[in-house]
Order: sequence, then C-alpha cells, then structure tokens
Amino acid sequence: MMIKPDVLLTNANVITLDKEGRRGGSVSVTNGRISGIWPEAEPPKSDVELTRHTQVINLKGGTLLPGFIDTHNHLLMYAQFRQQANCSSPLNKSISDIQGQLLQLAQKTKRNQWVLGYGYDDTLLKEKRHPTREELDAVVPHHPVLIRHISAHFAVVNSAALRLAGIDEQITDPPGGHFGRDGAGKLNGVLYELPAMSLIESKIPVPSVEELVSLLGEASTDYLAQGITTNTDAGVGLNIGIEELEAHIQAVAGGQNPMRMQLMIMHHLLRENNAFGGVSAKELDEDIRLRSKGRARLDSAKLFQDGSIQGLTAALREPYYSNSELYGDLIHEQRDFNLEVLDLHKRGYRVTIHGNGDRAIASNLDAFEFALTNHPRRDHRHRIEHVQTATTADLDRMKKLGVAGSFFINHVYYWGDRHEKLFLGPERAARINPIKDALDRDLLFTLHSDCPVTPISPLFSVWAAVNRLTKEGKVLGADQTCDVENALKSMTMWGAVLNFDEQHSGSIELGKRADFTVLAEDPTKVQPQEIKDIEIMATLIDGGVVYENKMCVL
Repeated sequence: MMIKPDVLLTNANVITLDKEGRRGGSVSVTNGRISGIWPEAEPPKSDVELTRHTQVINLKGGTLLPGFIDTHNHLLMYAQFRQQANCSSPLNKSISDIQGQLLQLAQKTKRNQWVLGYGYDDTLLKEKRHPTREELDAVVPHHPVLIRHISAHFAVVNSAALRLAGIDEQITDPPGGHFGRDGAGKLNGVLYELPAMSLIESKIPVPSVEELVSLLGEASTDYLAQGITTNTDAGVGLNIGIEELEAHIQAVAGGQNPMRMQLMIMHHLLRENNAFGGVSAKELDEDIRLRSKGRARLDSAKLFQDGSIQGLTAALREPYYSNSELYGDLIHEQRDFNLEVLDLHKRGYRVTIHGNGDRAIASNLDAFEFALTNHPRRDHRHRIEHVQTATTADLDRMKKLGVAGSFFINHVYYWGDRHEKLFLGPERAARINPIKDALDRDLLFTLHSDCPVTPISPLFSVWAAVNRLTKEGKVLGADQTCDVENALKSMTMWGAVLNFDEQHSGSIELGKRADFTVLAEDPTKVQPQEIKDIEIMATLIDGGVVYENKMCVL
C-alpha cells in the first residue's frame, strides 16, 4: 500500500538511534507518526503518493535526529527568572556589579514591591563570598529584595524582606536549612537551603495562573530553539504550590507551550491533608493527561535529600576539600524518609530524589531498598537526580535495585575547576558524573541541564559528556568520557525509557511520534570539541515545524 504522507522530509542525514544504529535519507510522516524511512534522499515513487496537502521539506543535507528529551530542568523557574535582575557571573564580577543590577530594576519597580534577582555565584565574585543584607540595603532600602544563588539552594535578602517575613534575630533554624549570621551572631541575610528560603519566598506575591501560562509560553521558545521536544519540569510546586501544576496544564493544553511535558510533583503536595493527599499515581496521571489534552504526564514524586556541592551543603561521606570539618547535611531523618518513600511507592508513584553527595545517594538507596523490600514492585524506574559523586559501589547498588540516574553533566564545565581546587579535591572531582562507569554497568541514565542552573542545551550536555572539558580547558576525568552516539542516546532514547515512553519516542522508527531535531552538521562526524556549536536548524513536533532557525531556512 502506498503511503500518503502529510509531511515528507527529503535529502536528510537521518540518524535513527535505533538498536541497529541504522541511518537513512528520507522520512515520511502521517497523522503525526513516522510512516516511512528510506535509505535514499527521496523515497521511491512506488512507495509514496504525494497529494496537494503533502508538505515536502528539503533538509539539504541536514542531520535529522529524534527530538531531544531533557529529563531534568525547571522550565517555570527559568520562565520567571527571565523577568528578574541577572546577577550571574561573568556578567557580574563583583558585589558592586550585582548592586547595580538590583538598583536598575528597583528604579523601574514601584516602592515596596519586590525586587528579585537570580544567578549570583559567590565563588566567581571578586569578594569570594555571598552578598549581605547590608549591601542590598545600601542600594535598595525601600523594596524587599531577594536574589537566588546559581544553584537555587541559597538566597540573599535585605532587611525589608526579613521584616516582611517577620524574621528577627531570635529566629531558630528550620530543619534542613539555616540562616546565615555574621561574626557577631547577627543575621546577614544569607538563606541556606529551601526550608530557610521558603520562609521568605512565601511572602512574595504569587503571579496569577494566566501570568504563569504566558511566561511558560515565552520560555518554551528558548527550549524549542535547542531542539527539545519532550521536557521535564523537575519540581512542580517547589516555589508557588499547586498553581504551578495548573499553569503547566493550561500552557500545554492551550498550545502556548508546544512541548510534551513530564511533571515531577513536589512530595509535600502528595502528603496527607495536602492537595493530593491519598491520591494514587494513576489517578493523578489520568487527571493531568485529561486536562492537558494528552500533552502532559505525571513523571514522579520529587524529594530532596541534600543540597549543592558548590554551596557546601551536599551530604558527603568524606569532608569537603576546603574544610576538613564539613560534610554537608541530609535534609530528612532516615526513618521518616524511608516511610515517606514507602508511602509514595505503595501508591504507585515513581519516586525521584535529588542526591548530589555520595552520602545522600546512599541515603536515597536505603529508602528505595526499604520500599522495595516492604512492597516489591517491578519496573518502578525510581531515579536519583544529579548523582554527581556516586561511587562504583553506589552504581552497583543502583543497578541491583533497578534505580535509574540523571547526571548533571554540565557541572564538569561550569564548576569542575572549583570542584578540583575547592570543594572535592582532585581525586573526587575527576569522578563527578561517572558516566563511563554507568555505561559499563548498563545502568539506565540520562543527562540534563538543570536549567536555569546552567543554560538549556542538549548539545552542550552531549559535548560535556564526550569531552569533559572544564572552563579552564582541562580534561576532568578522562576515564569517564562517553562516545558521541551513547551521549546522544542519553538525550533521546534513554530519556524515552526513563519516561516510560520508549514505544512512542526516543528514536526514529516506524510508528513512533514524528518529533525531530534538525542539525546543520552530524555530531558523530565533526570534531568532538565542535559538538556544542552545531546549529539547530529546526524542531518538529508531530511532524510540524515548531521552531525554524532564520539563518538556516528550510
């Protein structure tokens, strides 16, 4: 039977990333699904019947890949940050530069309204420290101010923000977080970890769902421009609450965000007496799919068990290189942690836990083992996020328990030099994100950007895995590099498996969704150092062009 395609892609370098590693020259799409793949640049005329409705797209030798799948980032957070003061480095070299950014925004903000900033990195500032409340007061005394650290695990606020939150010098530290103090014991405005940050963030006015939907639509264009067709927001409800879920659903249902969305729901929303207390994973997933017109799905229940390596709050087995007395902290007491993971596991949730430090990774695995021992469940695909300092023993245990990983590979470039010199020391730094060890164990894993912690770019993550170059141009852990094809699979096929969607996405095969990324060059043929600079020519979802590079007109 002849194929009557809606879309025909010709003159392509098709990298299918299927199990056989097949390549092709042309692909047809019918009703949003791949209906034909041929080795020739154009299919035989006997196979295809073009109609006046068929859209023929000549890729002119461009490389056709499955659409990229980023399994861990924070789209809504990124969308909101785009409206705030950019306090990141190297744009800002000193605290005075950050003060200038905040003053500039304050001058455009009504008195007493919040001035928000994002992205400062104390280790890249000239002063090598966090800004203080006094330094924020000096330039913006009449607006409450909060600026978030690049890791999103810390923040700094001014005195007006502390007053608004009712926080004074007698405040006690919440479990899992603490308030920074100066040498005299007075609050210095630095907030360590989410429990402390939330006491201030809860006072920031919440945008309407309509405003959040609009922001998601604007931010999604940046993701589409990087070839992403399926995306995971890794903390829905983290800052605002259930309104975040509503905004995501409305944005995909209304077409403002064209990507397919996987949603990690924060665990506190799933607790008793909260929004989804007692709700099973099946019930919540069905509701999300129904209201999003099938464009969004429940990914998992999301928990945190430690903080950030560069913030010295990730929980390590051995002390930090720069401070022999500091090990970092676990957020949850193990017994309570085990019981919460067991409850979610029994209700059918895939459980996702943040774990940067190896002690936190071990704690996460203890919780998973407790759940699986008390309530065996096949093919759960529970997962650990970031997995940066996992030992070989940790990876062996992950494999045994069927726990997947999502590696924050971009850390090698953005923080690798400082991990080596300040945070972890040479030996542990060379093993961050041990991808080769994961490959050797046939462990299911993906790579991710954790945007806005690092810029969104699957090709950059592939480049980082293949080269393991730091900002200073050093190869960090040459024995943990990855070949290009497996790195590509970690951003496509393995992401589909992690999403329980391998029958429908992740590779270019007959019957799968026609979600594609078009590259100007073949990443398996260019020099490895050039992978991150390959132009994205276009992004297609269901065979329709949702992004087209104006410099590479199709």
